[in-house]
Amino acid sequence: MLPPRSGGSQQKQNAGPARERRGFLGTSTGKKAVMAVTGAVMVLFLILHVVGNLKVFSGAESFNEYAHWLRHVGEPAVPGRTVLTLIEVVLLVSVVLHMWAAISLTRRARKARPVKYAARRKSQASGYATHTMRYGGVVIVLFLIWHLLDLTFATVNPAGAAGLPYDRMVQGFAPERWPVTLFYTLALVMVGLHLRHGLWSAFQTLGLASGKAYRPLKLAAAGLSAVLVLAFLSVPFAILIGVVK
Repeated sequence: MLPPRSGGSQQKQNAGPARERRGFLGTSTGKKAVMAVTGAVMVLFLILHVVGNLKVFSGAESFNEYAHWLRHVGEPAVPGRTVLTLIEVVLLVSVVLHMWAAISLTRRARKARPVKYAARRKSQASGYATHTMRYGGVVIVLFLIWHLLDLTFATVNPAGAAGLPYDRMVQGFAPERWPVTLFYTLALVMVGLHLRHGLWSAFQTLGLASGKAYRPLKLAAAGLSAVLVLAFLSVPFAILIGVVK
């Protein structure tokens, strides 16, 4: 006499609670949501940051006043630098969560297909995008560390901690420090590629990238990324050629 087939149903019953215990953030949908929200936070920060950077073209007084306002916004309701510190904390948490979600999704995709296809068809574009996102992320992290040490804490900046923000900016990208400008350029290009990829992925996830909207949205993702990168690079290159000094 055959035993009753209860194993399959029992496993299904156990699978439900297991998925519930894992929580929303443990699912692919949750991780994608984390990437979307943190990505939006970082894009907003980039836009606000580049607007502030462009004030360097208004002269030293205007740029220093902007930097002073940024550190004292919210006073006297809150102590100085409180709002700026909160922004920095939110940005740091967003970067960490964004990286965590990206790594988790990549590992999950690999586990879902543990055995590689015997005859794998991988386009050159796909391989290029994968390597750009992976190694570009490393370049961006290294750049952020240097950027903080250079212009925020001024430990590696020629103007030093006592220097005014405008002086730090100009001396930080002085012609004799062209390797720094080169590294800045490389990192910003990587940021642009990440941004274009993120925006395009968001359009696809929302189901907008189809039909007649396909090409305009793809151009919009590339266009916004290019504008941000060029706006950021305009400052160091203006200093490099002597327009800003």
